[in-house]
Amino acid sequence: MEGILEIEVLERDIDKIIPYERNPRKNDEAVDKVVLSLKEFGWQQPIVVDAEGVIVVGHTRWKAAKKLNYKTCPVIVASTLSPEQIKAYRIADNKSGEIATWDMDLLKMEVQDLIKADFDVELTGFDLEELELNDDVNYSDKNKEIDVDSYDDTMTMKFKFTEEQYLKVKEKLSEYSENLEQALLKVLQIA
Repeated sequence: MEGILEIEVLERDIDKIIPYERNPRKNDEAVDKVVLSLKEFGWQQPIVVDAEGVIVVGHTRWKAAKKLNYKTCPVIVASTLSPEQIKAYRIADNKSGEIATWDMDLLKMEVQDLIKADFDVELTGFDLEELELNDDVNYSDKNKEIDVDSYDDTMTMKFKFTEEQYLKVKEKLSEYSENLEQALLKVLQIA
């Protein structure tokens, strides 16, 4: 088929992959996030190198792999590109990520789906505060003191319980049915 390029992914010794010494992209702060990504998802995107083994794109993945003490990395050799195309591709690949923007409403929906599935959201590179999802209940902080007086009467809260927790909650609510505020505090202490 014309226009289709066959790409061969090779396994290469990590010490034979050479970082581009004039790489203008500063990526050290992103390495730890990519470490988490590699641990969770594995290699889903090879490093692109030129014919001499110099990185064209994938410096952050390479640094993360080095930090994880990987011995090899998957690579694609950009053998069809001229030296000028390689320089331009190296810049364009990094710049395109800056140009793209997020639809924050859709992003929040995607992240909320991950939260509901008990997936570690940190693996996305985002944190809940950054997405303004920090008002959600933190289920792991069971002993946190809650000041009920600081909330107004219109507050809505959602909770996620196991069946055992649900039964305990139901029991405590029935014990304190005359005082909903006390019941809520007791429920949060046992959840």
